[in-house]
Amino acid sequence: MEESITIVLDNNEILSGVCGVNDQNLKVIAGCLGGRIHTRGNEISFIGVDETGQVRFKTVINNLIHAVQEGECPSAEYVEALAGIFVQEDDSGMPKSLSTLRDNLIQIPQGFTKVFPRGRNQASYIKGMREHDISFCVGPAGTGKTYLAIAEALRLLLSKKMRKLVLTRPVVEAGESLGYLPGDLAQKINPYLRPLYDAMEALVPYETIRHLEDTRAIEVAPLAYMRGRSLNDSVVILDEAQNTTKEQMKMFLTRIGRGTRAVITGDITQTDLPRRIDSGLVHALSILTGVEGIYIAYLNTGDVVRNPLIKKIIEAYDAEK
Repeated sequence: MEESITIVLDNNEILSGVCGVNDQNLKVIAGCLGGRIHTRGNEISFIGVDETGQVRFKTVINNLIHAVQEGECPSAEYVEALAGIFVQEDDSGMPKSLSTLRDNLIQIPQGFTKVFPRGRNQASYIKGMREHDISFCVGPAGTGKTYLAIAEALRLLLSKKMRKLVLTRPVVEAGESLGYLPGDLAQKINPYLRPLYDAMEALVPYETIRHLEDTRAIEVAPLAYMRGRSLNDSVVILDEAQNTTKEQMKMFLTRIGRGTRAVITGDITQTDLPRRIDSGLVHALSILTGVEGIYIAYLNTGDVVRNPLIKKIIEAYDAEK
């Protein structure tokens, strides 16, 4: 007989909040923890998992019950983040505390939804951005490096804690030349910064982005045009930093002025620089580790959230090396 655990809820209102619309929350839990979930009356049963799985399930459900009792309406995104936190256990074998999730959520004024870390590494990344003037985040595609940086930047900008958001990226093409692009500087750089705008549009209404642009609260700048500037009271994101040279990285880091937060993201396994040119990101990581005021977050395939298939693709490429 398969092992199972059954939790009895106090009333249908709590049951509805825990299950979500069309039982979407339960589907997310089953997808994260494995096993099968069935409901009957005010009972939720988890079937086909070992004792560890049962402990994780009970912990997740109990925390969802607590959230509903406090008047919250847990979304599928919240449940996925919650399940991800509790799947990652600490050294004692006990599930991680819910405080890891709540303390590091990103609430963007005018935003579509709250942004929760999907595991302890992402939670540490968010905490590092908040506590350090300069933060690096290194990891493979799909781990949320850029998305979380944009979310935290929008939170600071829209809550009036920062004056400006500056987005920059090295203009390096991924394996093919597109030739000269038409238009003014903003139009030329736009294709390279499109992933940053994709993240913004997933987080806040387009009208909010347009207003920020019109008031010059959002600025896009090619990395090559940053020399000589001093960026004060701003949040600055350097994306795809693995494609910087050592000279460009030094130049960028020395632009950081008073009251500014800088976030540098990149994937050191996907460098598009010409051969024999060292990556400025790799060099910076080697010399800045341990420097006070600088935080370095490392994400891995276990943190992939874009699509479960991405994790398998990354693992397949890693296995070929």
